[in-house]
Amino acid sequence: MCLVLIGWRAHPEYRLIVAANRDEFYTRPTESMRRWPEVPGLIAGRDTGATGRAAGEPPGTWLGLTAQPQGNNRFAAVTNVRNPNDQRIDARSRGALLMDFLRGASDRHPAGEFPGPEKYVLDAAAAPDDYNGYNLVVSDLRTLWWHSNRSAAEPSELAPGFHGLSNGTFVTSAGTTEPDADLAAPQPIWPKVRAGMTELREVVRCDPGAVDRYFDVLADRTEAPDEALPLTGVPYEMERALSARFIAHTVHGTRASTVLLVREDGMFEMVERSFGRLGEELGEVVVRGLLDLTG
Repeated sequence: MCLVLIGWRAHPEYRLIVAANRDEFYTRPTESMRRWPEVPGLIAGRDTGATGRAAGEPPGTWLGLTAQPQGNNRFAAVTNVRNPNDQRIDARSRGALLMDFLRGASDRHPAGEFPGPEKYVLDAAAAPDDYNGYNLVVSDLRTLWWHSNRSAAEPSELAPGFHGLSNGTFVTSAGTTEPDADLAAPQPIWPKVRAGMTELREVVRCDPGAVDRYFDVLADRTEAPDEALPLTGVPYEMERALSARFIAHTVHGTRASTVLLVREDGMFEMVERSFGRLGEELGEVVVRGLLDLTG
């Protein structure tokens, strides 16, 4: 992912609201969102082009929801930290980090002993060099946790409210009590995150179940002014192209937009729209169901 906007317990009728864009090279093999036959309950896109995957591991993903009986629910999303000078070819796939949590099993944690989100991010933080830079968000739909392996900040539980992630090493947050409250972050907020969170909060306030309005938030192609661009080490022309919420560069762009709505009664709707080169629309997948949120 390259933009993840979250409303966490930000509306009395909705437990979790997510609007996210996955940006990637057009040549990277990808399969659209679906139910995974090899991982019961998992709904996610499939990153079949990921490297660093162990033999027998399922493909990676960038955002997913696992719906299982007895309230064993899991949500996770990951973004990379953009730094071309900090890339190891032997690092494990960031999608595998996500998949370990979503399927509730890994080499470190057998399925029957798999930890909740807090312990999971603390364990990940103890081995920061296993992966290239990432922001990780994980939840059991009772708590929501964030961690970046390129941040000096400790893993932290995200409070009810609104949160935004891109490709920096921090999370931007705002509470729920004052709709117009300023956003807070430890570093200058990236323009795409600031604008996206402002619009997300407006949709949640006025029409929280309007899936198309969340997609409108994700579809904005406005590039940031030069003076507001982050400096991440990529060439200027690319930095400017990447500053838009929806990216339509010639070789790299938004490949999928995803909206997830989880109501307090457990009903959920997950919608993915996929795109080809320069934003060519390829299709839409919709999955609806019921989660047990009583645990």
